[in-house]
Amino acid sequence: MDFKKDIIKLLKSDLKEIEIDESMLQVPPHPDMGDYSLPCFNFSKQLNKGPSEIAQDLVRKINLKQPIARVQVKGPYLNFFINKAVMAQAVTSEIAKQKAKYGRIEKKKENIMVEYPSPNTNKPLHLGHVRNMLIGDSVSDIFSFLGDKVVRANMNNDRGVHICKSMLAYKKFGKGKKPGKGEKTDHFVGDFYVKFNQEAEKNPELEKEAQEMLQRWEKGDKETVKLWKLMNTWAYEGFEETYEKLGVSFDKYYYESDYYKKGKEIVSKGLKKGIFKKDGNGAIMVELEKYGLPNKILLRADGTSVYMTSDIYLAQLKFKDYKLDKSIYVVGSEQNMHFRQLFRILEILGNKWAGRCYHLSYGMVYLPEGRMKSREGTVVDADDLIDEMVNVAEKEILKRDPKIDKKELKKRAEVIGLGALKFFMLKIDPARDMIYNPEESISFEGETGPYVQYTYARICSIMAKHGKKPNAKADFKLLTEKCEEELVRKLGDFPPAVRQAAEHYRPSVIAVYLIKLCQAFNTFYHEVPVLQAEKEVKEARLALIDAVKQVIANGLDLMGIEYVERM
Repeated sequence: MDFKKDIIKLLKSDLKEIEIDESMLQVPPHPDMGDYSLPCFNFSKQLNKGPSEIAQDLVRKINLKQPIARVQVKGPYLNFFINKAVMAQAVTSEIAKQKAKYGRIEKKKENIMVEYPSPNTNKPLHLGHVRNMLIGDSVSDIFSFLGDKVVRANMNNDRGVHICKSMLAYKKFGKGKKPGKGEKTDHFVGDFYVKFNQEAEKNPELEKEAQEMLQRWEKGDKETVKLWKLMNTWAYEGFEETYEKLGVSFDKYYYESDYYKKGKEIVSKGLKKGIFKKDGNGAIMVELEKYGLPNKILLRADGTSVYMTSDIYLAQLKFKDYKLDKSIYVVGSEQNMHFRQLFRILEILGNKWAGRCYHLSYGMVYLPEGRMKSREGTVVDADDLIDEMVNVAEKEILKRDPKIDKKELKKRAEVIGLGALKFFMLKIDPARDMIYNPEESISFEGETGPYVQYTYARICSIMAKHGKKPNAKADFKLLTEKCEEELVRKLGDFPPAVRQAAEHYRPSVIAVYLIKLCQAFNTFYHEVPVLQAEKEVKEARLALIDAVKQVIANGLDLMGIEYVERM
């Protein structure tokens, strides 16, 4: 619950000599320093005094009113302490009222497109795609939660020389073979991409042949197009299975093959207008050095297009079709330069909305050395990772519940295994590289998904033993323990955490918040009794932990993580 408005109202009433607004209030790093803090540095010039002297002058003029219990001067800061009973009542009541909507903040509603994972159709989804999908899906969930109209878009890179490499290998070495029973079709396609690279090491002429195949495809050669359609169909079938496993879905699919010619038309028109120029080899390029960026080829000398060619048109298509307020590209940090160039080119072409495009860049993700060999020998397939996490979860569950029903084991293992994977991936700031450790992520202790899920299940168990709905009219003045006050504070921190996650495109903010909330609950759980407490205290504590349960669920929903009542 945000009490900033109450503090500002009080200060404006009592302190006429300064201008103040909510943005000036801060949340102190420790509860002993108050619930909110006002630094007085901003008023020094206006009042011609030092900030510490200003703080002493101001505190004498404040007439305390609820919900503010006291104001403390600490050097140049005014620290405000909220009445804990009032805070507990306000927070728990708000959560009970809002339920799954608790955490929403007031903001202008926007049309937002989030593009992810944008796979190439020449190989299966891999470890990097997993991080991509989880970030994109969580960011979409956060904006949807806040009331924005979100379009989840998946742009398939289904053409280009890399696609032709798989096709050429299949044509030369596939002998008309089809995916076997139980064989994932995108893995089947990926095997031929690996085969091409292996054979190209022995015969470099294959690279030239792949380029020639691309030229035939762009000219509409029937045999080449037929093979392309067949192998792309296999790739898409496999992708959809992986999407379903991860629980991600899309509102709009784009295919580079549908619009790359439109991109070429834009480039050709730009050449005629003098916006672009030809280099010494006959390729069409854009000069970006005056903007501190490398020049960029937009059409090769042989007339074939590059990624940038297609991206220019697709950006225009998105804004035209959806009247976007914001277009977010979830793409790895290795493409940082590509997007800096793209956004600059869009500006050069006169697109006023170019500044509303945002590259949500994320770092590389690795596994500990020696882990999980992949089909390609260098990249870990998404399906292998997901399957291993479910297997690891099964083993952990069996340690705790050896007699569990097989059907229940499978269901719970999927929830916990995927929860572990998603939480571990999302708790790291997207900009950072990371090492994903399967065993560490599945632990029921520490900063993990299962720890948060287990906390939720523990509260469910307490509520089930109680067997009644919590008393909405509980006396929160009885919650005087420090661990209770801290738990109330943490519940009130959820809406600001959602705001921060949205403003900075960081699901990691939600993950960090959930860890702190669960740590506060478990401290509370170990320090004070709940069901064994006196009746009035028990009712207040049950109402409090029921609110914790709801907020954990809300936070996990924003990360695309399921939860169960028993672990």
